[in-house]
Amino acid sequence: MKKILFYIKQEPVFIISFLAAVISCFFVPPSLDYIEYIDFRTLALLYALMVVVAGLNKAGIFTAFAHTLCLRAKNIRMIGMLLICLCFFSSMLITNDVALLTFVPFSIIVLNIAGNDNDLLRIVVLETVAANLGSMLTPVGNPQNLYLYSFYNLTFPAFLSITFPVWLLSFFLLLGSSCFLPNTHLPAFPEQKQKVDTKSLIIYLCLFILCLLTVIRILPWPILLLILLLVLLLYDRHTLMKADFFLLLTFVAFFIFAGNLSKIPKLNSLLQAMLSGREYWTALLTSQIISNVPAALLLSNFTDNARSLIMGVDIGGLGTPIASLASLISLKLYSQTKRAKTGRYMLEFIVISLLLLVILSVFQLNIPNLFP
Repeated sequence: MKKILFYIKQEPVFIISFLAAVISCFFVPPSLDYIEYIDFRTLALLYALMVVVAGLNKAGIFTAFAHTLCLRAKNIRMIGMLLICLCFFSSMLITNDVALLTFVPFSIIVLNIAGNDNDLLRIVVLETVAANLGSMLTPVGNPQNLYLYSFYNLTFPAFLSITFPVWLLSFFLLLGSSCFLPNTHLPAFPEQKQKVDTKSLIIYLCLFILCLLTVIRILPWPILLLILLLVLLLYDRHTLMKADFFLLLTFVAFFIFAGNLSKIPKLNSLLQAMLSGREYWTALLTSQIISNVPAALLLSNFTDNARSLIMGVDIGGLGTPIASLASLISLKLYSQTKRAKTGRYMLEFIVISLLLLVILSVFQLNIPNLFP
């Protein structure tokens, strides 16, 4: 019973998606048609990206890069800007959750060395927001983008045309927010040589390029998966198990749940009618309740409005901590620090997130008038 409760606490979204899939099976009995629900291309790409990024992280490139930048920082404001920009730009390629898992612990170390945990809270909040907003630009930035990019069969330029204006505004808003960090002098950051495994770095960079070629549909996903398995079975088989398998299972469960809902005619018609003309707000509000990845999986079956749905779930990652699963990573990491002020962290995160959500929503809804 203790193990069951542990998994429920650790993976609530998976548990909910699993139960939803099971309940939906009573309305649409299991059959071979279930296989058609599952987007194997998205699952293969998501797995490959998680494994490759885990390998790059293991090679030490992210920590070495962050350490090099921080050596040049002269005050808290500058180091805060550097860390926020690291999360914002890296999340476009290594996903928002990996960016936070990499740079939030590094931020905690840096601010502790500097003897300044007063500003750590706000920097981690802004890093979390930066990772969620920076990841919206590319299909590989977060799981919901990767799925929707494949589901709607978008081209890479078409996807960028949807996300770029809001992404660019997000960057300037975050840059402006970081200007409110104090201009406190930063003690000399200890210069330690950061080891980078060059051989691993080259191998994983090559695999990452293959992932990108698969995203833009030059390389078929079965070939990517085959190359990945062969290379890592020979070189680094342990990294094959570094993927978030609960996230992959969550996708499978929601594929089945959403697929079954689409097979119930009355419910299908009702959901399409509810979404029509309200895709953005429905996606945004649904994300606040069940997080943006499940929201994308669920709502995509009932609308052809790719633009509104993509922006609804991406901007919908702001707001409550549950709106984006990546936000829970930062909350957990910060709450484990000495003298953590978790209540204040939650308050600042919600206030800053909601403020940015409102600004970006107003801008997003007026984009058709700005860029006819």
